[in-house]
Amino acid sequence: MKSAISHFKNDLSASIVVFFVALPLCLGIALASGAPLFSGLIAGVVGGIVVGSLSGSNIGVSGPAAGLSAIVLSAIATLGNFENFLVAVVLGGLIQILFGVLRAGIIGYYFPSSVIKGMLTGIGIIIILKQIPFFFGYSANPQGDFAFFQIDGENTFSELIKMLQYIQPGSTLVGLLGLAILIVWERNLSKKGKIFQVIPGPLVAVVFSVVFYTLTQSHDILAIGSAHLVSVPVPGNIMSFFGQFNFPNFQAVTNSDIWTVAFTIALVASLETLLCVEATDKLDPHKNVTPTNRELVAQGTGNIISGLIGGLPITQVIVRSSANIQSGGRSKLSTINHGFLLLVSILLIPKLLNMIPLSVLAAILLLVGYKLAKPRLFKKMYDLGWKQSIPFTVTVFGIVFIDLLYGIGLGLAAGIVVILIKSYQNSHFLHKESEDVNDNRLKMTLAEEVTFFNKGAIIKELDRLPENTSLSLDVRNTRYLDNDIIEILEDFVIKAKERNINIRLISERGEFENPPSYIEFFKLRPTT
Repeated sequence: MKSAISHFKNDLSASIVVFFVALPLCLGIALASGAPLFSGLIAGVVGGIVVGSLSGSNIGVSGPAAGLSAIVLSAIATLGNFENFLVAVVLGGLIQILFGVLRAGIIGYYFPSSVIKGMLTGIGIIIILKQIPFFFGYSANPQGDFAFFQIDGENTFSELIKMLQYIQPGSTLVGLLGLAILIVWERNLSKKGKIFQVIPGPLVAVVFSVVFYTLTQSHDILAIGSAHLVSVPVPGNIMSFFGQFNFPNFQAVTNSDIWTVAFTIALVASLETLLCVEATDKLDPHKNVTPTNRELVAQGTGNIISGLIGGLPITQVIVRSSANIQSGGRSKLSTINHGFLLLVSILLIPKLLNMIPLSVLAAILLLVGYKLAKPRLFKKMYDLGWKQSIPFTVTVFGIVFIDLLYGIGLGLAAGIVVILIKSYQNSHFLHKESEDVNDNRLKMTLAEEVTFFNKGAIIKELDRLPENTSLSLDVRNTRYLDNDIIEILEDFVIKAKERNINIRLISERGEFENPPSYIEFFKLRPTT
């Protein structure tokens, strides 16, 4: 009982933090996608309540994803209108459910740990770089645009330079004070008493910022303009609230372009979700393992519902998930609560939400980004050696200088190159059988699995053998020998006779001097 109450307190506190992180991102991603602002909020609500309820993850948070914004922007233009696009979202959800039924979730397990850590670090860095302009009151680029080349014509770094000309004193001051509150609350006050543990620091910072905005509205220098505040659609009454919903135009379902967009959404959203699942499971201090196939079904269901009522496509998202973990979220209740908080707030208090300065929300996200990209992680990855540090570094730079999916793709490619290099190096072990330098007896032990990747290394080693050598070829531990390697050994028999090299084959079936045919030998002995 005590544990359940403790979890409830943690989850309630975490859900408030996730709510404040999700609110500007839902709006910003909708703006970056060229979609109605309300569609981003719908996706946030559905991601929290529906996907949160169906998911097997305790700490993953779903909602509209920055990685899909370019796809959505292009798709709306291609399909003619937003209602046609919603049909693609619904169909994409159905395809995702099919992926889950076909157990495609296993794909997520094939991404190297170094790439996942690089993804988390890269996202942390990009959050910091993208939030600095909002922190200082420069809001030309929408929240949620995480690509290096931005929709406002700038790039990540030129935006920072341009920001220096437009720093707003009021936004900067409330951002600095909000950041100070967050740091002091987390490092000091949260250890002083239960009241500081129950009330989350971000809530205090946001309340303070609203008070600051209210008191300085008429101030000549510190007043914060509406462009630097949250901008939630404000309905005049309950009917106008429901009038913000859009519905899919199913008459366009026969349009082949809609099916192309649907499959693209399903594929990209599923990939982003599986990557996020791997990342959040690594961040989870309790090391829970999320069932990936169930997650695809949950995401597909969420996308069907989101598309039916006018929402953007949904994925599990690392920024909100990491904020949930960092804030102490323990169960899916925090995810579901954040969805209800979004729904209730945009229905009942949209005007109050529109008094929150973006700079204080940027302060919250800056801390989230810092915790994802702590400097000591770079040293840790470097100390692990080049096999870990190269894919990690490539992923980080790819995310920062291109975007999320390209960065992960480049990191994965680097990881594959590392595997090929190590496979080339580890195909065999060659050593002298005697310590006598004049003894020409050598022994080559093949690895457990030897494939065509190892051809170059083995050919190079065999070609280097001196004349008048006795070579013992040990295949006792080899469980898989590619036909390419067998052909190399078969060709070497001819060279060996010309160079007076004696070959002794050591296998589980015994030892054989100068076997006439390796092909016949390995046909008799299964290699799989």
